[in-house]
Amino acid sequence: MQRQQFRDRTEAGQVLAARLTAYSHRPDVLVLALPRGGVPVAFEVARALHAPLDVLVVRKLGVPGYEELAMGAIASGGVRVLNDDVVRMLGISEAVINRVVADAQSELERRERLYRGERRAAEVQGRTVVLVDDGIATGATTRAAIAVIRHQQPARIVLAVPVAASVTCEEFETLVDELVCVIRPEVFYAVGFWYEHFEQTTDEQVCDVLAQAAHG
Repeated sequence: MQRQQFRDRTEAGQVLAARLTAYSHRPDVLVLALPRGGVPVAFEVARALHAPLDVLVVRKLGVPGYEELAMGAIASGGVRVLNDDVVRMLGISEAVINRVVADAQSELERRERLYRGERRAAEVQGRTVVLVDDGIATGATTRAAIAVIRHQQPARIVLAVPVAASVTCEEFETLVDELVCVIRPEVFYAVGFWYEHFEQTTDEQVCDVLAQAAHG
């Protein structure tokens, strides 16, 4: 029987980790978290697998005036992924897209500096990357993250999330080498619906978790 809800992101990470035991104690495994909400989930996964943890900073590109609607995303390394259907349907010009990208780029760079500090980004090439978030809604951020990782030539990409719509899971199974998803509802609502406690993860919490992971 499929479980219905997680208590919080910590429990979600623990449940997710239990489905990833095949990757435990493997020197080639790297856990990458999508901040902010994916970091506490990924921390539990990395700890259970005895694997290093790093962040992959990706920024959603919201439609001006309707910021919750994603028209794409950007990520480290100059990767830009656009939802062509949204752009075409709303008639969004290249000038508007470029303006939104420029704003998002500033925030992406700020978060990179804040979260990682002087630590270098983890090496991805030739490794098995376990990409973790607290759930998938529109999928724009996740698609951008996968594009960034692919560009760095990993041996394998495992996408691991506590919850995503059934149809979304089917889509992402074609984009990665393996998808691990605990709850796959037919009717999704929103990521937070599947958690009892879903408070926003702060920058300070992300930094604390990453520092804790870095020091073992």
